Amino acid sequence: MNKAAMYAAVQAENTDKLVIQHAPLVKRIAYHLMGRLPDTVQIDDLIQSGMLGLLEAIKHYDAGQGASFETYAGIRIRGAMLDELRRADWTPRSVHKKARMVAEAIREVENQVGRDAKDSEVASKMGIGLEEYRQILQDTVSCKTFSVEELIQGEDSIIDDVHTNYQPEEQLIQQNFHQALAKAIAELPERERLVVSLYYDDELNLREIGRVLDVSESRVSQICSQAMLRLRARLADWLDRKDNGARG
Repeated sequence: MNKAAMYAAVQAENTDKLVIQHAPLVKRIAYHLMGRLPDTVQIDDLIQSGMLGLLEAIKHYDAGQGASFETYAGIRIRGAMLDELRRADWTPRSVHKKARMVAEAIREVENQVGRDAKDSEVASKMGIGLEEYRQILQDTVSCKTFSVEELIQGEDSIIDDVHTNYQPEEQLIQQNFHQALAKAIAELPERERLVVSLYYDDELNLREIGRVLDVSESRVSQICSQAMLRLRARLADWLDRKDNGARG
């Protein structure tokens, strides 16, 4: 066997070991995402796309970048699953439109009052009742997986994949955005900040968060959706800058 063939064999063996070692991570991320998705989404589809993300992580991982492989792989796996969900996006355009309207209303109210916008104030700004407003939040989280990971991905998303190969200037912009995002999350209303922390840091599902807060699972969905839309509103300048840059 020549050196090239031996190297290829060793690489294949290392890849197989990493796949076996991190397959449970793929499943864990898939089941965590499933907690916010409708029954039409199949867990096997998420796992399959996640395994492709794992293979991509193995192929592109660079230990010199500082992140551990598991951290890097988790980002690639989750990103692959979100990409698959976007490709099969079942969300009516009207839901996307209403989500943007909510974000804009939150932004306008908070600019006017100088504090966190209340549900009733946002609903009033939109000219709708409180129940209709909360139904929009429910539709948003039921039909589309809004998440911190998505904060800059796609037309209706709010964080760009960290695995993208940025130029130095773009890396600085991305770093500054991450700082702005962390600050925006820290300044969320207490309940929204708690839900985001329990979901993304502690990896509880919506039902478990509901038990912690003593509210229904649907109410947790609404709180989480509103948190994401509030972040979109508060990071609007960053998003506009990115959109303008993409069109330039």
